[in-house]
Amino acid sequence: MVDIVDSETRSRMMAGIGGRDTRPEILLRRRLHAAGLRFRLHAARLPGRPDIVLASRRIAIFVHGCFWHRHAGCHWCSTPATRADFWKSKFEGNLVRDERVQIALHEGGWRVGIIWECGLRPPWIDATVEQVVAWIRSGSGDFESAVVRGRNT
Repeated sequence: MVDIVDSETRSRMMAGIGGRDTRPEILLRRRLHAAGLRFRLHAARLPGRPDIVLASRRIAIFVHGCFWHRHAGCHWCSTPATRADFWKSKFEGNLVRDERVQIALHEGGWRVGIIWECGLRPPWIDATVEQVVAWIRSGSGDFESAVVRGRNT
C-alpha cells in the first residue's frame, strides 16, 4: 500500500505523536482524580517514567497505546504495510523495553498497572476505570485491563 502523504509530511506527523499527556492518559487521570485518588505524573526516578504514580501505594501505571505496545488481538493494533522490517524491529524493541521496565519496577517493590488505550474509549471507559480503581484500592498484585476491545466487539 502506498502512503497517501509524502515522506516529509509523514515524518512531521510521526514526530508530533507525543509520549505523554495523551488523550487516553488524560481521561484516566481525570477519572482517578474524581474517584479521590491523588498521584504524580511521569516520575523520572522510576524505570520507564510511569504515566501515573501512586507512591504511597507503590503503584506505577502505564497507559499503553494499542498500536505502539502491540495489544494482541485489538482492532487498533495494526502493522503498517510499508517498511515492514523497520516496524517489526521498532515494535519488538518496545515490547522488550516494556518487559525490562516491569521487571525493574517489580524488583523495586512496585505494583504495575497496564491500561490499554482501547479500554479508555467509549463505551468501555467506565468499566475500565472501575476495574482500575478497585485494583488500586485492593492492594493486590499487578493489573492489566483484560478485555481486548475494538469496533467489532
